[in-house]
Amino acid sequence: MSGLAAPDDRVRPPSSPSGRPAGPAAALAAASAHYLRGEPIDMSALAAELGVGRATLYRWVGSREQLLGAVLGEMTERTYRVAARGVGGSGAARILTLLDRFMRAVVEAEPLKAFTEREPRLFIRLATMPGTIEDRATELMAKELQAEIDRGELRVRLPTRTLAQAIVRVADSFMYAHYLGGNRPEIDQALEVVELLLRPCGTSGCRESQDASGR
Repeated sequence: MSGLAAPDDRVRPPSSPSGRPAGPAAALAAASAHYLRGEPIDMSALAAELGVGRATLYRWVGSREQLLGAVLGEMTERTYRVAARGVGGSGAARILTLLDRFMRAVVEAEPLKAFTEREPRLFIRLATMPGTIEDRATELMAKELQAEIDRGELRVRLPTRTLAQAIVRVADSFMYAHYLGGNRPEIDQALEVVELLLRPCGTSGCRESQDASGR
């Protein structure tokens, strides 16, 4: 589940007191700014923008693919937090409303459309395989699930993190259906499957007080 920042978020590369780039954080911020403008992320141009050599940039962020994964992971969290604003309700209903808002924000995101038009295969690899983006999305979903469990509004059969990872993978497979051979995003179908995963489990086999790590 990857996304975009809120329209009013500003991404500014931080700098050290000397005015020189502040390292990996500056590289991530600069790359994120290019992404939000719908621009390609070129490592040579980014290094020049930051006033460092390519070797330094690669030492800070790893490969271009790793940097793009970090950018999309950051955008995922920003989008998720915007989607969560003002979401009411409790239990499964709240989770489904939040997920619905998040997925629709993702598929409508102009920066993401620009990226997928340029590099669709790379995007699918980054977005649907285990890695930075899935880990960030799973962590966010696990926290939401655990909050509802702790309030007594949700009873589940699976460890929280396992359930969160399942929800993320279901959302990805339907949300990106149009990149995987389908005709369009299938958000309603994703919500139907997640609703099944969140249905009350009765008194036997439920997990009521596990933490987000799945213990």
